[in-house]
Amino acid sequence: MERIITAGMFTLFFGIVCLFIGAFSTLVSNQNGYVYTWIILIALLVTGNLYFLGVLAKLPKKAGVLVPFLILALPLAGYGGSEAYINHIEIKNAEVDLTAYEPFKSGFKAASLEETSLFTVSGNVPLLDGATALYPVMASFVQAVYPEGEYPHDNPAESPMVASKTDEAYGRLAKQDVDLIFAAGPSDSQKSGLKNMEMTSIGKEAFVFFVHNSNPVESLTIEELQGIYSGKITNWNEVGGNDKEIIAFQRPEGSGSQTGLQNMMSEIPIMRPPTDQQVDGMGGVIEKASDYRNYRNAIGFSYRFFATEMVDSKGIKLLKIDNVEPDIEGIQTGKYPLTGEFYAITNGTDNPQVKPFIEWITSQQGQDLIKKTGYVPIQ
Repeated sequence: MERIITAGMFTLFFGIVCLFIGAFSTLVSNQNGYVYTWIILIALLVTGNLYFLGVLAKLPKKAGVLVPFLILALPLAGYGGSEAYINHIEIKNAEVDLTAYEPFKSGFKAASLEETSLFTVSGNVPLLDGATALYPVMASFVQAVYPEGEYPHDNPAESPMVASKTDEAYGRLAKQDVDLIFAAGPSDSQKSGLKNMEMTSIGKEAFVFFVHNSNPVESLTIEELQGIYSGKITNWNEVGGNDKEIIAFQRPEGSGSQTGLQNMMSEIPIMRPPTDQQVDGMGGVIEKASDYRNYRNAIGFSYRFFATEMVDSKGIKLLKIDNVEPDIEGIQTGKYPLTGEFYAITNGTDNPQVKPFIEWITSQQGQDLIKKTGYVPIQ
């Protein structure tokens, strides 16, 4: 009975100490520190009770030393391993399925003209390529003015319109394998390969950053984003969030969204991302930011339409920039600071139908299709 009373008094005293630590100690201001502190305190409490109850004294000498060690080491190792898994889990390169946007198919997901197009192409139709994020509007154009047929989005040998992603589309344009691409503006390296480039602005879009829905951060400034992607800001508590390391996903060099990041960074060098924080597919960035295993500290970037319409984005929220929403009104008025244009781009094509095609895209019908698809027209 005496040992039970002693253990009870020890538990009461230790509980008061724990409350004091929980309320005032700086050790628990950090989320990981909070967990580690309580693991240690609980381990000490359990070990102390085992000592006062005489349990440890009854064990063999080696076991009497090993048991307290295991009581502390096992939960610490388990939590530490869990954190390492969460923060460094391998990324899958998810991509959106564009099949539903292929023109002339049943259930065509992109926008369609309600009236007959005032312009059509025939015969030697222009060969098209472009960014994944712009494929729906490309498909809308093709359904409006091209001959009816099969247009597989991933087979250049069989289709005059594909979406091979921004970098490859610029490469094909440089080699004049296509007549026209639809993309954001080129990077410096892409521009060097285009000797006869002509760019026509056809619409506006927002370059957006997103986090998991559970992240308390709602808005960042351009300077804060530059700090994150230069590596100067490494913890969410530096921008009003939780005390968690920032995992800042990037895209490969030459992708449209990575070029968008470079434009935002201006002359500020972008940090080199770890291998597991660079994702080939833009859908993969969104998947990782919305995935429960990384929700506490991930940030990624994309374009508004892709992030909100083309992928399952239920797990993410778009951040405001300088407290301005990246919505259609913010894009139209130019108040959203990362608003940019996307283009119809040529490189010395000799197809006579390309020029009138681009003129039609910038006409009322073409701009209506851009608006109906979900992008923001230039007019």
